[in-house]
Amino acid sequence: MHTVLTELGCRTNFSIKKITEYMLPDSKEAFYMFVENDAAQLIIRPAYELFLSDLNSIDGVKSKAGYCHYSEMTRFPTRVHKSANPIHYGIAFTFKDENAAKRCVEKIIVITQGHG
Repeated sequence: MHTVLTELGCRTNFSIKKITEYMLPDSKEAFYMFVENDAAQLIIRPAYELFLSDLNSIDGVKSKAGYCHYSEMTRFPTRVHKSANPIHYGIAFTFKDENAAKRCVEKIIVITQGHG
């Protein structure tokens, strides 16, 4: 997955535990990659929720129900979830294969550049 993101021009800022922060090419827009048991989830800012149907329409791309919460996603907004303290959250996607992941990130790049 890292290779696909690098080929698309995304750059890594840091990795903490199972979360890696990436920046879209030529942009200050962050997204996160969460990897557990060799399964990768791409997590985007909740503001892009209105593009869910566009992203889910890509073959092999599926958004997870509800929001994904991780304290390491520091560039994302926070909300109170299961504790009294707010935690960072976003929208998570899973992929059938690397091609689906590549098409999804390409679509996110187009959306964030205002050509969605």
